[in-house]
Amino acid sequence: MAFAVRSVEGGVSFAVRVQPGASREGVVGEYGDALKIALTAPAVDGKANDALVRCLAGLLGVPRLSVEIASGLLSRSKIVRVVGVTADEVTAKLMRIESV
Repeated sequence: MAFAVRSVEGGVSFAVRVQPGASREGVVGEYGDALKIALTAPAVDGKANDALVRCLAGLLGVPRLSVEIASGLLSRSKIVRVVGVTADEVTAKLMRIESV
C-alpha cells in the first residue's frame, strides 16, 4: 500500500482522490500517494463530500463526526483527518478492504 497515513494530534490524516458519480461506492485502489474512493453521489452541493465522510466512517468503524475533510472541499484531491484511530489501525483496515 503506497498511500501514506500520517499521525496527527488525536488521530491520523491521509490523502484521498474521489471519483464522484460512480456506479458503486468504496475503495477502488490508489492514486499516487492517495487512496482512491469511488462515490455514487454527484459532485454537487457538497453531496460527494458528505458521501466521502459517511463512507470512510463506515470503513474505519468510527462515528461520522470523527471524519473531517481538512482540505480540498472543492477538489477531487482531498486531505482527510480522522480522530480516535492510529495509523496502524487505518492501514490494517484499508488493506483488508483492498485485498477483498
